[in-house]
Amino acid sequence: MRSELLSVLEYMEKEKGISRQNMIDSIATAVSSAAKKSLHSGQDVRVEIDPRTGAMKAWAQLKVVDSVSDPKYEIHVTKAKQTYPNIAIGEIFEQEIDPSIFGRIAAQTARQMIMQQIRRFEKEHIYEQFQDRVGTIITGIVRYQERGDLVIDFGKAEGTLYRRDSIWSDDYTPGERICCLLQEIKATPRGPELVLTRSHVDFVRRLLECEVVELAEGTVFIKSIVRDPGYRTKICVDTKDSKIDPVGACVGTRGSRIKNVLKELGQEKIDVIRYSSDLQTLLKEAVRPAVPQNIVVDEPRKVLRFDLEEKDFAVFVGKKGQNLRLTSRLLGWELEVKRLERVELGFEDKKVHAMQVLSQLQSVTAVIAARLVEMGITSIEAFEGVTEDDLVDAGLLAEEAKAILEEAQKFLKK
Repeated sequence: MRSELLSVLEYMEKEKGISRQNMIDSIATAVSSAAKKSLHSGQDVRVEIDPRTGAMKAWAQLKVVDSVSDPKYEIHVTKAKQTYPNIAIGEIFEQEIDPSIFGRIAAQTARQMIMQQIRRFEKEHIYEQFQDRVGTIITGIVRYQERGDLVIDFGKAEGTLYRRDSIWSDDYTPGERICCLLQEIKATPRGPELVLTRSHVDFVRRLLECEVVELAEGTVFIKSIVRDPGYRTKICVDTKDSKIDPVGACVGTRGSRIKNVLKELGQEKIDVIRYSSDLQTLLKEAVRPAVPQNIVVDEPRKVLRFDLEEKDFAVFVGKKGQNLRLTSRLLGWELEVKRLERVELGFEDKKVHAMQVLSQLQSVTAVIAARLVEMGITSIEAFEGVTEDDLVDAGLLAEEAKAILEEAQKFLKK
């Protein structure tokens, strides 16, 4: 019995972090309760256990009376005074007994009660150990998978990452390390339960704070963040220090900071956008690299309408409109986007347009522009490879040709 108790005490103290004295008190109470129900003892029993050796001692508690009606519960005052001379009627007399007389039933009952106490202490210890870590990232080892749910070992506690709280692209096997956000500690009939998540938006927020010093310090802060787990996260960031680029701080040199976060998220992408108090500027940042055109702000309905080039439309809207919905949630405005309709120009319209482009050069008059278009020069870039003689042959004066080419070269260098 001693070795068994010592083994239990040492295991619970080292592996579970449960106080040895608390365990001793619980075991003593359990054995006392079991002994009272034993087939061989009906008395109230007090039990003590030596914390160093595991030795158990027990005393039957009898009431001191002047007339004994039940020797299992009472003792005559005269007999009691032989051991304790100063004892009086009505007091409790303790008579040492051999714990082994409690019998098999008492031992089984005690074992059950001990296990209950152990489970209770373990659950209480879980709460004490993790209550200050709610809302932070915790790392554990995957023990096993059951119906898509992962049971994770966190050292002295376990938690379950349910499928609904994981990222759809996650693929973890037993023995692998996994990071989760501890969302809360929920009280259940079985005791405290660690509520874990990898799909919550705060999971990405905390991962970024671990990588970006400026976020942790508060120099850079997140204005808004939205997420479609496993697909994309959009973050709008701002800074209290005008010297700091909030987007650059989050991304890091050559993407070093954001890469560590992306590695944890698998296939999920992250868009980091710089905040602006000007709504149209903020929209342009959110839509990049596409360029919104014909922006209309419907303030009463809180709707933003704009057009996008055909090549940008599908990319911005995303698969089944996911990117569009995320951007709308990020800005807090409903977005109505249309493909930009291209109007095909006729020959004369194209000619007029080319003349307008060439007229950006001060040396090019309307007449000269018409001559240049006739010889096939429809843009300033088209002057490359053209010589003064070519322009003179087209009817321009030598001085005009020289001035136009010099100005065109300066324009192209800019």
